[in-house]
Order: sequence, then structure tokens, then C-alpha cells
Amino acid sequence: MHKLASVMTYYWPFIKKYKRSISIPFLGFGIGIIFWKVLGPLLYRDLIDAFTNLQGYPDISSVLFHIALAISILVVSREVIFRISDHYLLKSQSKIISELYNFAFSNLVSHSYTFFANNFAGALVAKTKRFVRAFEHLFEHFVFSFWTNGVELVAIFIALFIMEPRIGLFFLGWSILYIFIVLIITNKIIPYDLKQAAQDSEVAARLADVITNMLNLKMFTSFKPEYSSFQDVTNREHEARFRAGKLHNFRSMVQSILIGVLEIGGLYLAIIFWLRGDISIGTIVIIQFYFWSIAAGVWSLGRSVSQFSQNLAESVEMVKIFEIKPDVLDAQQPELSKIKNGRIVFDNVSFSYKSGFSVFKNFSLIIESGETVGLVGLSGAGKSTITKLLLRFADVSSGAITIDGQNIASITQDDLRKSIAYVPQDPILFHRSLEENIRYGKPEANEDEIVEASKKAHAHEFINALPHGYATFVGERGIKLSGGERQRIAIARAMLKNAPILVLDEATSSLDTISEKYIKEAFEELMRDRTTLVIAHRLSTIKKMKRIIVLDKGEIIEDGNHEELLAKQG
Repeated sequence: MHKLASVMTYYWPFIKKYKRSISIPFLGFGIGIIFWKVLGPLLYRDLIDAFTNLQGYPDISSVLFHIALAISILVVSREVIFRISDHYLLKSQSKIISELYNFAFSNLVSHSYTFFANNFAGALVAKTKRFVRAFEHLFEHFVFSFWTNGVELVAIFIALFIMEPRIGLFFLGWSILYIFIVLIITNKIIPYDLKQAAQDSEVAARLADVITNMLNLKMFTSFKPEYSSFQDVTNREHEARFRAGKLHNFRSMVQSILIGVLEIGGLYLAIIFWLRGDISIGTIVIIQFYFWSIAAGVWSLGRSVSQFSQNLAESVEMVKIFEIKPDVLDAQQPELSKIKNGRIVFDNVSFSYKSGFSVFKNFSLIIESGETVGLVGLSGAGKSTITKLLLRFADVSSGAITIDGQNIASITQDDLRKSIAYVPQDPILFHRSLEENIRYGKPEANEDEIVEASKKAHAHEFINALPHGYATFVGERGIKLSGGERQRIAIARAMLKNAPILVLDEATSSLDTISEKYIKEAFEELMRDRTTLVIAHRLSTIKKMKRIIVLDKGEIIEDGNHEELLAKQG
């Protein structure tokens, strides 16, 4: 029940939003079930009694006609009610599914970059889809199984109690016993369903990881070890599925025994009461029909409970993600951004990763507006961490980072990043057109601006050579382009953004010599009057910087221009 409550915490706001349109199918299906499974059989009971006691009716044709007319009205009314209910169910359900996808998307992207670095993309996609689809299945189980079967059981109990109270009480006792036993078994099954869902996510994650790294698999001829590893994952999923399945089968066996008790016990009671003259033949037939209907209903209910617990387990995985507090949060009352010139100050900044690894301790650095600064150092020196903290992909442990005198933690992450153009070492593109990828830097840009930025980034030439030009789709993660081409698209995007701060993380590392020459010329223009941080390993990339900062183990060990550092022989 705790798992259901935690899941419903996220589903309920959307259900509540459409409570009016949702209440129509609940009401409609409830009435339709009573017409179909309870009142209809009662009319057939009267029909059977009329046929078996013709002498008791002076005008049998009139009686039969009125019963047939009542049955016809009931059938037509039932179908009309069902079709109206279907319409409103589809209308509300499809809208809620759409909004749940939007909610899951919004919640996921609110997490920091670190969160996505620590989770498989494939697993996140699988969990998101299962969370939304689980709502669809849970809702349908609730409407078409729990609700309709519940209405049917209550209505049949009332009908049986009116016809023969002793049979009604027998049915009531059986129902309580059945529900009690099935709920106990189901509660035992849920942990196994959760384990199965977790293993299923592991399969999806491993498959996505291998597909993403298919080039490595091919280049290192690692099919056999990857296949063996994948088999281990699927074997664990099989074991979890099998253990859960055995418990589901046990529940089905118990259900079969209980249903048999209902049918056989009800039949013997009906025969005894008929022999005593307490009930008619028609009543015997309808009692058995009710019990057969109940047997089918509770069997379906048992399967629905099984699937319900599985769907619940699938949705719980995503709920766990929803309940993770994002590493980086905006201030509750953020200030308006005042960033214009791009003067950056790291003021006694300390930072440690969650693993406990400390990168900076009381680190201070001032970068003046319009200054071009190169950051160099061995791997792990803290170069990339500086950009992560500046972009608020992670928050400082202590101290502050200010731009133009404003603490970056006091404004929204979106406002901060609008002021920074960032070109990573390995840019990843959307599986969209080249034009859309470049326009990402400035959504309102016109075609001329996009072409101009592409020319400056030395990308226009290769784009024009493509059959579809700027309309060319680049494949997942930009796989259809070479590394240098992806880099130039990322640079064009940054140029189009035209932000006061520019961060280049090995931005020319994937370029050939000729392209690098043109890009550097473009960068010189782009860097003019902008604060620029360049992370590089190539000396040729940074020797023209106004300042070169050498980092080692989170500390500045040298600071100066190229000539000054050479003179120091550091």
C-alpha cells in the first residue's frame, strides 16, 4: 500500500484535473455492468419462470412480449452508456498520458549534468515510458476490473440477498475470504515484481550502453565478451521474472480452489432450497449464472491484480527518480540577471565531489571583463571543474562565484547559461537538421544569421556540399558527421549565441590543420570584447592568450602570458 500511495502522489494531480470527464466512465460503466450482469439475468429468470409455468399466466404472450421489450431496452441502453463512457475515458486518458510525459520530461531535465553522467540514458528512457504506460494500465485495471467487478459483486450480493438471504450470506462470506487471501498473497508478490522491474531496467540500460558504443565493440572485436556480459544480465532478469511468476501461479492456484468452492457450494445450496420449495427453477439458473459470472470476474480480477502489481513496480522506479532532489537548484526567489560585461571572480571556492574527492580548497581567481584566459594542466588538475562550476553543472561546497558582482547562485540556471557560450571537447548533436542544431544557439535566428555563423565557423562549405544542405539530418548524437564537422557545428552554434562569456573546452581538438587555421581566425573575432576561457593541451591554441593559468591539484601554480611563463622556465 505504501508503494501505491507513493505512485498515486504523482498520478493523482493529473487525475484530479480531469475528474469530471473521468467520473462519467466510472458512473457509466458501473450502470452498464448492473444492466448487463445483474438486471438482465433477472429478466431472463422471469422469462424462464414464465416458460416453465405457462398455466400460471392467463395472457402468456403479453407477459413474454413485455419481458422481451424490457430486455431490448436494457440492451440498447447498456450499449449507449458503454459507448459514451468509452469516449470520455479515451478523451481524459489520452490527455493525462500526454501531460505525464511532459511532467516526466520536465522533472528529468531539472536534474544536474552529474545526474545524467551517473545514469544510463537507455534506462532513463525505459523508466519514463514505463511510468507513463503504467498509468494507462493501472487506470484501465482500476476501471475495467476493480471498479466494474466491485460494482458487480455488490449488486449481485444485493440481488442474491433479496432472492434468498441464505445464499446471499454464503456469497458475502466467500467474498470476504477470497479478498483477504488474495491480498495477502499479492502483498508477498510485490517485492518480487519490483526486483523484476529493476532487472528489466538493467537489461535496457546494458543494451543502450552497447548500442551507443557500437564502434568500440566493432573496433575491439568484443562481441563475445559483450554477449557473455549481456547474457549475465538477461539471466538475472530471467531469474527475477521466474521467481515472481511462480508466486503469480501460486495465487492462480489458490484462486481456482476458491472459485471451485463458490460454484459447487452455491449449486448444492440452490438445489437444497429448490427441493424445499423456497426458490424457482429460474432462480436456480440465475444463481448459477451469477456464480459463473462472479467466477469469471474474480479470475479476471486476480489477473488484473497480478498485472496491477507489475505495473505498480514499473512506475515505482520512476517515482524514485522523482523523489531525488536535484543536485543544483535555483534560488526560491531568484534575482534578475545583471550579467553584461563578464567579469568572473572565484572567491575562496571549495569543491568536493560526492565521492569525497576534493578538487578545490579556498580557490580564488579573478578574470577581468574581455580578458582571454587559457587554462592548462595535467588531467585532474581542475580545468574542467572550473567550467562545471561556472556553468553551475555543480555547486560550490563553500565560497562564491560572481559575474559582474552578482553571485551566480542567486539567478536562475537558465539566465546564467544564456550569458555563456560553451563549446565542449566532444559536442553531441540532436538527431535533427543541421539548421536546427545551429539555431539552438539562438532560436529566433533567421536564415542569414545561421549562414553567417556557419561561414565564420568554416562549416558552410561542407554543409553546402551535402545533398540536402542545411536540411540534412545528422543522425543520433550527430553520428553522420565527422568529429571535426560536429565541432564546427558546435562552434557555429556558439557564435550565433553571441554571449558575453565564451568557454572553449578543447574546441579545436578534432579539427584538421586547415580547418583549425580558419577557426582560429573566427575565434579571434569572436573573442574580441568577450571574456574567454580556453581549456587546451596544445600550446599553439593558448600561446596568444592574454593570460595562461597553469593548474595542479586544484591550485594555481603559474599565471602569466606565454612569454612570461617561458621566462620563468616553469
